[in-house]
Amino acid sequence: MKITLRQLEYFIMLAETRHFGRAAELSGVSQPALSVQIQELEGRLGAKLIERKARQVVLTQTGREVLRKAQSVCAEVTSIEQVARLEQGLMGQINIGVIPTVAPYLLPPALGALRKRYPEMRLGVREAQTQILLSELEAGRLDAVVAALPSGFDGGEEVLLFEDPFLLAGNAKAMADLPETLNPSELDPERLLLLDEGHCLSDQALEACALERMRHRIDLRASSLSTLCGLVALGQGLTLVPRLAAETEMKSTPDLVLRPFPGEAPLRRVGLIRRKTEVDDTWFDALAAVFRAAGNADVTTEAVPAPG
Repeated sequence: MKITLRQLEYFIMLAETRHFGRAAELSGVSQPALSVQIQELEGRLGAKLIERKARQVVLTQTGREVLRKAQSVCAEVTSIEQVARLEQGLMGQINIGVIPTVAPYLLPPALGALRKRYPEMRLGVREAQTQILLSELEAGRLDAVVAALPSGFDGGEEVLLFEDPFLLAGNAKAMADLPETLNPSELDPERLLLLDEGHCLSDQALEACALERMRHRIDLRASSLSTLCGLVALGQGLTLVPRLAAETEMKSTPDLVLRPFPGEAPLRRVGLIRRKTEVDDTWFDALAAVFRAAGNADVTTEAVPAPG
């Protein structure tokens, strides 16, 4: 039997993560299934590609050389797919990544619009933090990524989808104790709850408030915006919620109160990112147009505080 593209893709993922469990998770398969494919690849090559250490996987000398060639092969396959997509527009296979603080709120309306407008399109969606998605974009496993701008992705092209203002979130009592003209920079950092490090929303919120991560702030390490909203609704502090998420979070958390900041509100910029290409592949502009319409429709929805 011949080497398969799937085996090469699994091997590349394993080489990048150096961990079978993580590689399997990112590849969307079970760990045993991935392990079997790696073993079959080694068998077909007649060479050992990896060494299993206590905490990580280490590539052999042969493994490093195979990795280099596997990456080249997969990049060429991606290029072929892009040429085909040029003819198909949004009728072919498109794989996108979306950050967790955007995905639950933007994907439902956007995917509905895509299915209606482009019924022949096959869409793969991956939700993960920005750096993971950009790594997969660079490797060719994703075609585009929805994330906050600027992304810092070298060799990439970015287009703005929409601007997403921040709202102050807490419960009715917490809001009543605050002055009506409170500015972001006047927030008490000890009361501010943020997502765990690695989530770009935390960094954007801190930048908006001109604050730094402080050790005496509550060490929450929350992994989702919904968790934060639930906690502040119980009176555990305050947080910042992007307006894109406002309607969804208020419906799921009745005691949550959201309040806009006076004057020019702090905001994040959400965009679509892809690898730079000389090909005039119109699928990117078409995809951006759908996401832009969905995002702007949600962002313009007024956030109304819950009854106090």
